Amino acid sequence: MDNRPGPTLASADAAFVTPQLLVGGDLDTRDSALAASQLEELVRVGVTHIVDARIEWTDEHWVGETAPGITYLHHGMDDAGQQVPGSWFDVGVGFALGAIDQDGTVLTHCHMGINRGPSLGFAVLLAQGWDAVEALDAIRAARPIAWVAYAEDALRWHHARRGSTSAELDRDRRRLVQWRQDNELDLAAVIRLKRSEGW
Repeated sequence: MDNRPGPTLASADAAFVTPQLLVGGDLDTRDSALAASQLEELVRVGVTHIVDARIEWTDEHWVGETAPGITYLHHGMDDAGQQVPGSWFDVGVGFALGAIDQDGTVLTHCHMGINRGPSLGFAVLLAQGWDAVEALDAIRAARPIAWVAYAEDALRWHHARRGSTSAELDRDRRRLVQWRQDNELDLAAVIRLKRSEGW
């Protein structure tokens, strides 16, 4: 029995976490034909909305011309290990949930699909009521290179929205630390691999 939430993509650098949420990396801007094929595949599998978490680049204009049925939010931030403000999650998650509530399918992506895009996807799952560790497991199962570096910021944002106690936030932080220990990832090797692929 196939329990995947959506089809495996052949060209686009993205994966379904739920039937309405994908996380991933960007389009291949070095090769316009490949980028067009990737975008066509995203449309074919039902992507209606894109949240682009890169600060360094945007495909908004090109996507608007090439696939006008996709609603695009350029919502960039740096990937420097900084603390992410709750307002960044407010905007990105609000956009994603609005799309999902209207039966849309959302891709949250960054450059390599390791940190920013998956972290925003994690926040979307939290806002939908997912348990933190189950959400991290689902993202890692869909995208094995996802480290979700801003998960703690997403947890802080989520618990602030819920009005949680500090003990509840601390509990999820400890669970995040344990998840990272149980699911180690050689980030340097992943980045080298992605760079060798031309990303």
